[in-house]
Parts: sequence; structure tokens; C-alpha cells
Amino acid sequence: MAYKLRFSWLCMMLTVSSVIGEGDYAYDYEDAFAPGASVDTETPVSAPVPAPSSGRTALVPALFAFGDSLIDSGNNNHLLSFAKANYFPYGIDFGGPTGRFSNGYTVLDQIAKLLGLPLLPPYSELFNADKMRYGVNYASAAAGILDITGFHFVERIPFSYQINNFENTLVSLIKNMSASVVKEAIPKCMFFVGMGSNDYLNNYIMPAYFSQDQYSPQKFAELLIHQYKNQLTKLYDLGARKFMISGIGQMGCIPSILAESSSGQCSDLVNEMVHPFNAKLKTMIMKFNRGLPGAHFIFLDMEYMFKDIFRNHKSYGFSVIDRGCCGLGRNKGEVTCLPFQTPCPNRDEYLFWDAYHPTSAVNLLLGSMVFHGGPNFTYPMNIEQLASL
Repeated sequence: MAYKLRFSWLCMMLTVSSVIGEGDYAYDYEDAFAPGASVDTETPVSAPVPAPSSGRTALVPALFAFGDSLIDSGNNNHLLSFAKANYFPYGIDFGGPTGRFSNGYTVLDQIAKLLGLPLLPPYSELFNADKMRYGVNYASAAAGILDITGFHFVERIPFSYQINNFENTLVSLIKNMSASVVKEAIPKCMFFVGMGSNDYLNNYIMPAYFSQDQYSPQKFAELLIHQYKNQLTKLYDLGARKFMISGIGQMGCIPSILAESSSGQCSDLVNEMVHPFNAKLKTMIMKFNRGLPGAHFIFLDMEYMFKDIFRNHKSYGFSVIDRGCCGLGRNKGEVTCLPFQTPCPNRDEYLFWDAYHPTSAVNLLLGSMVFHGGPNFTYPMNIEQLASL
């Protein structure tokens, strides 16, 4: 059965795919990657969402992040793209819209805070060394492991191009420091990668891509993992050693999928489509740990964590788990959050902010789970343990 999203864009009529690779910037990186540097991690003054940590000593020199709209913090703002969140009420609990697809923080923000680092600036910003010195966020909404994923949103930055942007960053670092300093520093840094959701949501389960006609769920997962393996290996070849790889959550339970069901129930079919990817991803990570010298990969089991949150939502403080806080139509998932739409007032009680993304409260919870959690949440260790290696 082929699922199609009710979210109707003019861009669905487009047949041209655009991908963006950002240019090289010259940064002044005189004291970047200083080990044990004390950093100011205060949140924006107007942000009512409490920050998990502030002013602590950084556990690692820097954090580099790759992903999609779950962690994008503004890279799509200046693209010719329909995948944007640079308007109110996005950021309503952050002090204003930034490009984050959330009412407040993303899971990446929480991880950065717990590592003692400031919030990562998006790569597309023309920022100075003080903002960039502790890491960069390359994530782009609608991006996937496959370059073609998300083409109906027009411009986006697929994972392969995000890696190219990281390579550009290394070139800039070497220009401003030295090759030997960069070579020594990069393996001590943390690398967060969260890809794959769009390869299903904005590719495999959309009839416009014809992917289901070409691949069974198992074969599509194999296609993704093959490409993912090559991409992650390239990051390893560029010096990365400490990897946090996020799996895909319970995609069959997001409001946009719930809206496709007359009963409003989670789609077991969609969840079963995604499961082979998570299983193969975990296996790949175990092989990387055995086969790549000096590499430490951990798997963030978002599928299990979301199951746990759904199952025990009341004990976690959530009362609304079947619709978005901001959106239109059935389950507030047929059309996602529109400009200047009034969202629900009790946002911290909602699992989902819009048709596709968790609320800030869920992101903060997930960040804590993967940072401190046991082997059910992160395997073979958690982020705190990885940072200490």
C-alpha cells in the first residue's frame, strides 16, 4: 500500500531537483578546539524554555552535526526551499524563529548543552570564529541519505553535500591554524549524524518517487545503508572518530501519518517499513566499531525511545500524543504549522509540535535519554561515556 502525504505544495508539480553545496568561508580559528575550554552556554534572554546546563567546562573540544529538519537550525533559511521554519510560531518558546522546526529547542541543542558547548551555529551563517569555534551544524530540512530525497521541496542540502561543507570547514581551519593542529583536534570532537527520516517520509512512502515500485522495504533499507556506509566512511577518512548515529523514530505515529487513518491510529505498515533500516544501521555500527581503527560509533535508538515515551507518556508528563500542537486538519497533521497560526497553549504536554516534529519538551527529554541513558537507549554506550573516551 502506497502512502501519500496530504500536505499539498505547489512544488509537487516541479520535476527539477536542486541540491545546494555551500561555498568555502575563511574563519579566524586562532584558539579553536582548546581542550577543556570554559564556555558561556547561556540561552537567549527571551527564551522561556530552561537550558539544561550553563557555563560548564566543555567535555569535548567541539561538536559537528549532520541531519535534517529534526536538527536544522537555519541552514534552509536562505535557500529556495519550501522546507523552512523561519516564521512565527516556530521558535515561540525560543525568543523567536531561527529556522528550527520546533517551538523551542532541538535534540541537538540539548546534547550540545549537556556537553558544555554553546548552541551550534548553522553552516550557512556568515559567522565569526567566536561562534564557530565549538562546532557547526550542517543539517538541512528535507535532506536525505539519497541525493534525490526531498526534491519536491526544491533546494536542500543532502548528506553528501553536508559532508562536502564539513570538508570546506576543515580547509578553512587549516588555513587559519595548521594541518597538524587540525589533524590532532578533529578525532577528539563529537560528530552527530541523524539521517534517513526523509528517505522514507519524502521519498519511499510518496508515490511521486516510485521507490516502492522498485524496492521492497528490505531492499530499500539495503540501498540506504550502502550509501550511508560510504558517507560515514568519508567522515572517518576526514578524521572523525567519535560518532553518534541516530536511528529513525516511530514514523508511523507522527500526525501527518495519523491523518491518513480514519481511526487516527499509528500505522503499523509505516513502522514496519522503517524497522529494517534501524536494524541494519545498528549492525553497520557494530561492524564499524570492529573494523575502523580508533573509531567509536554509538547507535541512538530513537525507535525504542519513542515506543517508551508513547507507552509511558503520562509518567513523562505528556497528555496529548495523537495530534500536533500547531497545524490544520485531522490530527493537526494534514497541513503543518502555518505562518502566524496560533498554536496550543499547553505545548509541554504535547508530544508533537507540528505534523512531523516533536515539541521542545520531547527534544529535551530525548537529549537527556541519549546522553545519560542505558543500552536500551544508546548502544554500546551513551554520549557521556563516548565523550570521556
